[in-house]
Amino acid sequence: MKGIVWDGKDLSVVNDLEVKDCGPGEVRVRVVNSGVCHSDVAVVEGTIPFMTPAVLGHEGAGVVEEIGAGVGHVKVGDHVVISTLGNCGHCRFCDAGKPTMCRDTFGHYPKPFTCGGEDHYAFANVSSFAQYTVVKAQQAVPIPEEVPFPSASLIGCGVLTGAGAVLNRAKVGIAESVVVIGVGGIGLNAIQAAALVGANPIIAVDTNPAKEATAKLFGATHFVNPKEVDDTVAAVKDLTHGGAAYVFECVGAKPLMEQAISMLQWDGTFVILGVTPFGTKIEFTPESLYNDKTIMGCRYGTSRPQADILRYAELYLAGKFKLDELVTKVYPMDDIHDLLHDMHDGRLARGVLDINP
Repeated sequence: MKGIVWDGKDLSVVNDLEVKDCGPGEVRVRVVNSGVCHSDVAVVEGTIPFMTPAVLGHEGAGVVEEIGAGVGHVKVGDHVVISTLGNCGHCRFCDAGKPTMCRDTFGHYPKPFTCGGEDHYAFANVSSFAQYTVVKAQQAVPIPEEVPFPSASLIGCGVLTGAGAVLNRAKVGIAESVVVIGVGGIGLNAIQAAALVGANPIIAVDTNPAKEATAKLFGATHFVNPKEVDDTVAAVKDLTHGGAAYVFECVGAKPLMEQAISMLQWDGTFVILGVTPFGTKIEFTPESLYNDKTIMGCRYGTSRPQADILRYAELYLAGKFKLDELVTKVYPMDDIHDLLHDMHDGRLARGVLDINP
């Protein structure tokens, strides 16, 4: 089968990839479409250290081809979104409805693939850049067939992370002010989730002027381009009458994270979503937090994928959540480098790969 492999030096499309048989408690999925997330790029760039060779991709949707013994919540033929969260389902965190805290999701590096006789790692427990993948049963979440696969594929990471940070982690309320730094796939979902709960104002911050129209389409009330203002922090404070209740940093840049703290109102909350190079430290003075300001981490949108994926799919079908608009362009697998080039140049909300067209 076909797949996209990172060997530590080159990112290449291969045609002789094989995946292991479906075992007990597992599901084999024919991947139809996969989004390309910045985390995939971060592996190639070295920002996220990962073993090689690896089959990349962690944001996909497809059709269940086979189920292992003991699997009952999906059946062959179901349309599913694949979650990266391979939680155990029975620890105290899973039992408390906090699957992102499950320790079983850390430190496992399965090698379900082979290529040319060599074992290959699965990235983020998924590897959606392969025509077929085998995942834990709870990672395959059934969705209504009416949701198109290109749009559905983005729920598994970009939607869960961005929207979940607003709805699950920060729990933004009506009329609370929100700033989103970085109008990419994560940022757009943070913006639309903030709009969904009635936040106001919602300020998008990005240096790419082409992002303004898209940000406002998803619910931003204002757009600040740091290249067009003398002081970004001052511009935000002016729009929020002294500071924002919430700032979401979706880029992963040290200067922006430090700037985000200065954008907050007293008792405001800064939520970290962007992925920085490993070991990056942000600097702030203790007195900058004395007025009850909070710095908040967020893993995978503090999501409960089995509940949240269906929730976003149903909101989409009800016309209350944008998915189609996230898909800027669909590329064949062979054009992965073109997609990455367009992504780097800021031309995409999200680029999607046709895995099994």
